[in-house]
Amino acid sequence: MRCVILAWATGLGFGYFPKIPGSIGTLWGILLFYFLQPLPRLSYGVTIVVFTLVSVWISTIAENLLARKDDPRIVIDEVVGFLFATLGFSFHGPWIIGAYILFRFFDIVKIFPVNWMQNHLPAGWGIVMDDVMAGIYACAVLHLLRYLWGIVV
Repeated sequence: MRCVILAWATGLGFGYFPKIPGSIGTLWGILLFYFLQPLPRLSYGVTIVVFTLVSVWISTIAENLLARKDDPRIVIDEVVGFLFATLGFSFHGPWIIGAYILFRFFDIVKIFPVNWMQNHLPAGWGIVMDDVMAGIYACAVLHLLRYLWGIVV
C-alpha cells in the first residue's frame, strides 16, 4: 500500500524531479484535463471535488510516510490545483498554457488565503487546499480575460 500511495502522491515519480517538482508534477494535470474536459461542466466539477478529497487523504498519508511537512515530492496537489484552474475551459492550447502559467504563478507567490491555507490547515488539507485556491485564482483570471476579449470557450 505504501508504494501505491507514494506513486499517486508523487505523480508516478514526477515529484522526485530535482529543483521544480511542482512545475513538472503539474504536467499530469494537463494529461488528466485532456481526459476529463469532455465531461459536462457539472460532472467535471463533481469529479475534481472527489479527486480533491482523495488527494487530501493520499497527501496526509504520504506526508507521514515521507516524514516531512508538505514534502515537495508530493505533487498530487498541483494536479488538483491545475484542474481547478481549467474549470469551464476547453482543451485548447492558449487556455492550457494560460492555466499552467497562472496556476504556477499563484501557487508560487501564495497570495492570501493561499499562504494561510498552506500554513494553518492540517496535513493533507494544507497540502491540497492552497493549490485549490491557487487554481481558483488562475481560473478567475482566465475567465476575466475571456470576458474582456469576448471569447467564447
